[in-house]
Amino acid sequence: MPRVIPTADEDSIELGDLIERLETSDFDGRDEEGFASWAPELRKLANNRSFLADLVIDELKDHCRSQLRGNQYGPQVVMLYNRSKRFMLRANFWPAVTDSVIQSSGPEHFFYGLAHDHNFSFLTVGYLGPGYWSEYYEYDYGAVLGVPGEAVPLRFVEKAKLDEGKVMLYRAHQDIHLQLPADAMSVSLNILEGSHSIMFRDQYEFDVRGGFVKRIITSLALEQLLALSAHFGGDKGRELIDTFAAGHPSDRVRAQAVRAQASAFASVDDRIAHYERAARTGNPFVSAIAAREVERIEANRDWIERPRTAAA
Repeated sequence: MPRVIPTADEDSIELGDLIERLETSDFDGRDEEGFASWAPELRKLANNRSFLADLVIDELKDHCRSQLRGNQYGPQVVMLYNRSKRFMLRANFWPAVTDSVIQSSGPEHFFYGLAHDHNFSFLTVGYLGPGYWSEYYEYDYGAVLGVPGEAVPLRFVEKAKLDEGKVMLYRAHQDIHLQLPADAMSVSLNILEGSHSIMFRDQYEFDVRGGFVKRIITSLALEQLLALSAHFGGDKGRELIDTFAAGHPSDRVRAQAVRAQASAFASVDDRIAHYERAARTGNPFVSAIAAREVERIEANRDWIERPRTAAA
């Protein structure tokens, strides 16, 4: 489970103080011990009981312009700082099941009930309220391909909540949590690892009862553009896709490039032959995905090849 880091700091700092200390440090989110050493500083920010309310009021007065420009998350998140390439700061709101926002939009929009790991490490502290609950698990990322349906040995650790003042370090590709609603509206503060490579790292949703990968959560706009290039990019587009399929550093992008190549074939048999060739490549993830695609097409061949009639 995430590392619980005991802190007893009673001092309070401003948001600007934490930003300055991080910016002038050698902060590296990939260094677990170094990341954990920032727990006292995050706790000091949490001891400041007014900074977040003041920030939110200022945002509302300014029609949330700063959040609209720099917040890549949904309305659950208030971005506190995202101008560094090495880290980000944010506040997360965790409603209870009785709150109107859950009643109107559903719990899934807050990742409740969705067991997942993270493709980045982050330090978190309970700031306001009783805190969200989680069932915590651990797994061996290096032993997992990430193919949907793949069995994964999961080790249950405990069920706990993020109390006010409690600081935890979520470790990338190691800690899984099945997040459950807070008993009352709560807020947490985070220091997140920042890196351009994060978007290429896989993050998974798990079925913790069945012990398998349900899906890859992360996605890239690049993946959606590959199919467009395959159909409308001409020779240059196809050449680029061939390059991605053959050797892109991200296995997920390579597999998506193979799918894009297959989508350009009009014949079902040609698509199957293409996937069968891809299944014989030396990349385990691409091979597994290609083999699944062959099975999927064969299972739906009758529907795919059925003549279509115009709607009356």
